[in-house]
Amino acid sequence: MENKLAKWSFKKTNNKSAVSIRSVLEAILEKVNEKDAENGRPLIHLGRGDPSLFPCFRTSPVAEDSINASARSAKFNGYSPATGIYPARRSVAEYLSCDLPHKLSPDDVYLTVGANQAIEVIMAVLGRPGVNILLPKPGYPFYEVRAAFSNVEVRHYNLLPEKGWEVDLNGIEALADGNTIAMVVINPGNPCGSVYSHAHLQKIAETAQKLGVLLIADEVYGHLSFGCKPFVAMGQFGSITPVISLGSISKRWILPGWRLGWIATIDPNEVLKKSGIVECLRGYLDIGANPATVIQGAVPQTLEKTPKDFFLNINNMLREAADSCYAKLEDIPCLSCPYKPEGAMSMMVKLNVSLLEDIDDDMDFCVKLAKEELVLVLPGIALGMKNWIRITFAVELASLEDGLKRLKAFWTRHAKKQSCTTADGA
Repeated sequence: MENKLAKWSFKKTNNKSAVSIRSVLEAILEKVNEKDAENGRPLIHLGRGDPSLFPCFRTSPVAEDSINASARSAKFNGYSPATGIYPARRSVAEYLSCDLPHKLSPDDVYLTVGANQAIEVIMAVLGRPGVNILLPKPGYPFYEVRAAFSNVEVRHYNLLPEKGWEVDLNGIEALADGNTIAMVVINPGNPCGSVYSHAHLQKIAETAQKLGVLLIADEVYGHLSFGCKPFVAMGQFGSITPVISLGSISKRWILPGWRLGWIATIDPNEVLKKSGIVECLRGYLDIGANPATVIQGAVPQTLEKTPKDFFLNINNMLREAADSCYAKLEDIPCLSCPYKPEGAMSMMVKLNVSLLEDIDDDMDFCVKLAKEELVLVLPGIALGMKNWIRITFAVELASLEDGLKRLKAFWTRHAKKQSCTTADGA
């Protein structure tokens, strides 16, 4: 076997800039020595979107009861159909239809192993020689990774921080050409915490229609909106241009480890069906992995019976955490947040390295912060934004405030002398 494999050249990716959030955070953690911890201080992880580690973000009893009932029923111990079991697809279709002007069918829904597999499937289905896809900057780097493996060229369009991280629509028109096959829109925004208005989403749909491209709506953080703008599903504009919506139970239900996501085709004009994309979706899923059937069996009860108070409580905790984080960052002169989050679980913060001693860039900042203060945040370079950082605020409030206190101490220690004078004088 070794001799046969030797003649092949295996490549991780054809895109050297393609990285994963996990790999970047693990690389930073490798720099942290256990001896760096003083007085038993815990590591405060503000770099990943997994609030399930904190008791205050525990999932609802309904979800716990549903998985127990699914396992004990003995109905979900076998293989699943390629697109997912019918009751689960039906419940997802009904859940999504609540936000749409028309009702989805279970046949419009395809269950996946979390939203990451949904991205993988979409990239594989759309991939062909010469095509390109428009991705937001900053955005979710898994799209770049999967595009690289599917030989899809990536073209980044800008999100505008001064406009609440809205899409630069003029920039999109300049980027797109005859080989542009799709555009990804993440709303609520990861990593920016933005929530788009109905009017802005309609303009995005009209731009996609003008360019003749498919809209991929990443709505993994759907309904996690706690500002003045409610969540609006991109599928409301499916009659303008076809929409493929990606979602999961990971965030709203605080169940990332269940790895249950979906692809939903919202296409009242049947453009996707006529183009063959629907057939390709089913074909790809037929040869891929499926979510655990016992998890699928728990989906109907989880989606249909989780009380509204559970969701209200989650959004209230996220609002309180976002407000606290935004306010405390104002006391750290080297960091500035251009937009207070109104949704999702994270925010983008601008890093001014000119105010710091012995800090070269955002990666250097994050490594030294982890080593000195045992606080982990994500460097913006992982998201294509050098000298920015992403802070995840979906953590227990006491831990968040402790992490921000340590972050301020780090600033004080590394601030240039003239910076400290200015700050004290203010």
